[in-house]
Amino acid sequence: MPRAVLLLSGGLDSTTLLAHAVNERFTVHAMTFRYGQRHAVEIEAARRIATLYGVRDHVIVDIDLRVFGGSALTSNVAVPKDRSEDLGIPVTYVPARNTIFLSFALAWAEVLEARDIFIGVNALDYSGYPDCRPEYIAAYERMANLATRGGVEGTNPIHVRTPLIARSKAQIIELGLSLGVDYAITRSCYDPDPSGAACGHCDSCLLRLKGFAEAGVKDPARYV
Repeated sequence: MPRAVLLLSGGLDSTTLLAHAVNERFTVHAMTFRYGQRHAVEIEAARRIATLYGVRDHVIVDIDLRVFGGSALTSNVAVPKDRSEDLGIPVTYVPARNTIFLSFALAWAEVLEARDIFIGVNALDYSGYPDCRPEYIAAYERMANLATRGGVEGTNPIHVRTPLIARSKAQIIELGLSLGVDYAITRSCYDPDPSGAACGHCDSCLLRLKGFAEAGVKDPARYV
C-alpha cells in the first residue's frame, strides 16, 4: 500500500478526501494544523476522524498565523455573513495558507518517502481563494519536484492529488456518502458558537448547506 500525506482539517471536504484515500488503499499519514484559527473546534473533529479511519500517523502542527493576521480567521476582523458569491476573494482567505500547509506536508512526505500528497481543495463550489485553483496546484507540484531530493534525482517524484477539485459540493457529499462518511462528526463553520454549533451564515456554512440541499440530503451538523 503506497504511503500518502493527507491534509486533514476536520471539515467536510478533507474527511471525504480521507475516506477516498483509504478506499484507494493508501496508507495515510494525516496532518492537521493548529494555526490560530478562530474555528479551532475543527481540530478535535480531525482527531476523532483520524482515529475512526485508522490512519497510520496523525500529527497536529502548531504554527501561529495570528502573528501576521490579514484574515478574519486569524484576527479580530468579523467573519462576513450571508455574502454573495460574486464579491471577490473574501476576508476569510488566510494569506498563503495552502502554500504553508503543503510545504509542511511536502517535508513530511520526503521523510516518509511518500510520493503522494492529498489536499481537499475545490475550485467549483468554493469561496474564491486563489490557492484552491488547478493552476496553483500544478505550479506547486512542479516546484515540489524541483525542491526535493527524490524529485531532482527522479527516485521519488511528488504528486499533489486533488480528487475533489472539479466536483460540486453536492457531488463531494454524494461521494462521501457512497464511502460511508458520517458528516455529523465533521466541522465546517468559520464562526461557531462556544458550544461548537455552526453559525449557518458564513461562506463555509452556506456552501455546505447548499451542497446538502442539492444532494437531497439533510445536513446532520448542529446549527445555532
